[in-house]
Amino acid sequence: QLQLVESGGDFVQPGGSLRLSCTASGFSLEDYAIGWFRHGPGKGREGVSVISSSGGSTKYADSVKGRFTISRDNGKNTDYLQMNSLKPEDSAAYYCAADKDFQEIVLTMTSNRYLEVWGQGTVVTVSS
Repeated sequence: QLQLVESGGDFVQPGGSLRLSCTASGFSLEDYAIGWFRHGPGKGREGVSVISSSGGSTKYADSVKGRFTISRDNGKNTDYLQMNSLKPEDSAAYYCAADKDFQEIVLTMTSNRYLEVWGQGTVVTVSS
């Protein structure tokens, strides 16, 4: 069974940092592009960042550029989302997803498309 498990969500004050992890089981992440998405209260799903299977290509939503960094450790079968300078508007449930097609994940940042594997999410709350 293909599974992704997110972790690292927490309560943090504005300006703080968190690192989210997305760990795969049942398959090897090295063949898959990974995307992070979030769903905030009263908002629709938003694409946050994506990374290609090699790690050589990344994309970010304008709202997180310069603050968030996506990376991957294929040896650990894990992807990471480093989030710095967090703002209250970053509060959301964060999900990772995997697909062998990098362009498909890129398109999913701004449209509702099918991706092969989704995690269950981890909650980030940014508040003073």
